[in-house]
Amino acid sequence: SSDLLAYSLAGHPKYHITAGTVELDGASINDLTVDERARAGLFLAMQYPVEVPGVSTANFLRTAKTAIDGEAPKVRTWVKEVNAAMQELGLDESFTSRSLNEGFSGGEKKRAEIVQLQLLNPKYAILDETDSGLDIDALRVVADGVNRYTAQGDRGVLLITHYTRILNYIKPDFVHVYVDGRVVAAGGPELADKLEETGYDSYIAAARTHA
Repeated sequence: SSDLLAYSLAGHPKYHITAGTVELDGASINDLTVDERARAGLFLAMQYPVEVPGVSTANFLRTAKTAIDGEAPKVRTWVKEVNAAMQELGLDESFTSRSLNEGFSGGEKKRAEIVQLQLLNPKYAILDETDSGLDIDALRVVADGVNRYTAQGDRGVLLITHYTRILNYIKPDFVHVYVDGRVVAAGGPELADKLEETGYDSYIAAARTHA
């Protein structure tokens, strides 16, 4: 159900919102297409990033940046920014010439998603289980990238996860427990600490009892 939430917010054509409104900065985006939502400032880091044979990572990044900003980035400064982001996420510069995500390991795909986050710098980012499958070193690198993004002070993150370990590195302001498409509990960082101690079983059982 977390995938359904993430994709519905991002505007995946497979899903149709039958009730309720998704608002971005106070304006409904229900009727916007995926690309229109992206230009409005919404970003999705996918749980399983897709491979795009024939489209280099560098070309993809520059095309996406141009589409969002309405003008192409200056080549000299852009190359420096891309290489710096790659280095910060522990990816060799050679990845820029490779087809997007093609032949990347699971961890490399997740790092590449955060490279996109840093370079495109959207208003709001949905991170759909970005931590899944990452070893502890990769988790720290990815978390550092997210923290650099949020340190700007005016950016929002919706972090979807099944594991609380990433919350040791990315400190949440609000925590929501989501079961079968509904928020069944909400609180501050202390709720994440409670989940670490007690797990999700009681929330799942309670939600399904009252369903």
